[in-house]
Amino acid sequence: MLTIDVERTDDVAVVRCSGRIVRGQEVHVLRAAVIAEKDSRIVVLDLTEVESIDAGGLNTLVSLHEWARSRGVQLKLVNPSPFVKEMLTRTKLDRVFDISTFRRALYVLTGAECANYAASMAAQARVLVRAH
Repeated sequence: MLTIDVERTDDVAVVRCSGRIVRGQEVHVLRAAVIAEKDSRIVVLDLTEVESIDAGGLNTLVSLHEWARSRGVQLKLVNPSPFVKEMLTRTKLDRVFDISTFRRALYVLTGAECANYAASMAAQARVLVRAH
């Protein structure tokens, strides 16, 4: 199962994926979510919570990369889980995609102030978790 949550800010869309990107309904859901953001300048795929990806999922990412390029849209992959990162590396797709951490993506997309703010918020959250 794949769950998608989309957040838009101006001309940037963040597509948060959770679950599995595998052949079947999951790749259709992902494709539809990204293509729906056709008016965005940048589409960020947050892969933090993606547990697994198969050949169909990798093929879909490549297809979406080509779709985005042909429309002048930047497609960025952010925070791939260890398994997804390994699959991208083994297939050498890590050389095709713009892959970064979420913090780095924030820095590039909105400037250092936002990234510093995000880092400080994350630090505060860690302190709160430790306190409980």
